[in-house]
Amino acid sequence: MQDVLFQYGVEFPCGGIGECQGCRVRILQGTLPVTPEQHNELAPEQLEAGWRLSCCCRADEDLTLELAQWDAQILIDNTSFGFVPREGLGIAVDLGTTTLAAQLLDLHTANVLAVKTALNAQARYGSDLMSRINQAVTNGKRTELKQAIRKQLGELVSDLLEEARGNADRVSDIVIVGNTAMHHLFCGLNVDSLSQYPFIPTDPDEKRFGGGDLGWSAVADAQVRFVSCIGGFVGSDILSGVRACRLKESVELVGLIDLGTNGEIVLGNRDRLVCCSTAAGPAFEASSLSMGMRAMTGAITQVRVEGGTLTCRVAGGGKPVGICGSGIVDAVAAALDLGLIGPRGKITGGGTSIVLAEHVTMTQQDIREVQVAKAAIAAGVRILLDTLGASLGDLSKIYLAGAFGNYVNRESAHRIGLLVMPPSLIHPSGNTALLGAKLALFDTDESPDNELVRSIQHVPLNAHPKFQDIFVEEMTFPE
Repeated sequence: MQDVLFQYGVEFPCGGIGECQGCRVRILQGTLPVTPEQHNELAPEQLEAGWRLSCCCRADEDLTLELAQWDAQILIDNTSFGFVPREGLGIAVDLGTTTLAAQLLDLHTANVLAVKTALNAQARYGSDLMSRINQAVTNGKRTELKQAIRKQLGELVSDLLEEARGNADRVSDIVIVGNTAMHHLFCGLNVDSLSQYPFIPTDPDEKRFGGGDLGWSAVADAQVRFVSCIGGFVGSDILSGVRACRLKESVELVGLIDLGTNGEIVLGNRDRLVCCSTAAGPAFEASSLSMGMRAMTGAITQVRVEGGTLTCRVAGGGKPVGICGSGIVDAVAAALDLGLIGPRGKITGGGTSIVLAEHVTMTQQDIREVQVAKAAIAAGVRILLDTLGASLGDLSKIYLAGAFGNYVNRESAHRIGLLVMPPSLIHPSGNTALLGAKLALFDTDESPDNELVRSIQHVPLNAHPKFQDIFVEEMTFPE
């Protein structure tokens, strides 16, 4: 049932191995047998009510299922930028772990002619990077992961041309950016080295293909290039963000933080740039939360304290069914202000969960997931500042990239210690990866990103002697 249900928005956070409840569906008509995996994961009352783990089911008859429907909020880019006109059409692609965003441009005017977005089809193999890497390394799915994303991007390219009624023969360049795992899986590279410490890319360099080599018949003569990675899990999406935010041109100390499925940080100025990646994403993408979901209909997206109680805003205005990343940050911040959570993250009064709204709770484990994620980001910032010989007070601006960064409340993020710098320094910057990919379409040099890559020092956090101590310090919430 995975292939069919994925198209309708059902996710498989654990990769479809029956170890989570992310793919629950409810039977309205028909029958699905209860497997041992479902007995282990679902409570008797859930099974009795018709709930099943769809990854463990095979449909042998027509079924009517209850699914949560939504319009996915996928970030695109409409930023104006300077460019040198050229002839033809170009396509910029942000290949994210969770979502895809692609734009077709007239290279003479830089006008966007068409936009397409989608959920990454690889998500059926797991919602996070390590799940997919494990599928590739342990379960021999590397070829399937490569074919899935190449096929999907090829269809996205065709859809762009159809929407704009563009002449496919005029497409000369396609630029793709993404994190290191997406780079390796799309390019068909071995990901074994990304599955274990010290997480060194097999080949971080830019890779070029002909459209025909990828099976993209509509743009067979176009040049397709996947931009270089920086190091570790810091990929070309961050390199493009550095370029889009012009970090290398800054006199002041500035930074770029991308809080997605994986968290990446770049700090520095025109003299020196340093970067790192952190395993922070699952909580902020909500896939590791007990009632986590993306920012879709039914998701709690905001939580505030009003009249001494928690008040929630629900996407779509209907009945809440779960909570998204921005919502969980708000919820923890509000619960801290009300004294429902102590500085060490423990729920006060001996409880094991906090009721946020009807049928939606935040558990002790959810809070711990947030603590781990925010501690990793905060520790990364501190270590990069230490590497630069700088302090928090030296920062003049932080660009916050990605969908989560665009929607998270900066005051709440500061309250829980996720973003330790003053909220006034934080500037939500949208999809900087896609903007950087569009800039790359106008490159005149053969390999313009090579010099920028060499100017950025990658700092492996796991190898840093102070990381564990700083990480533990950052686990507590600010008083």
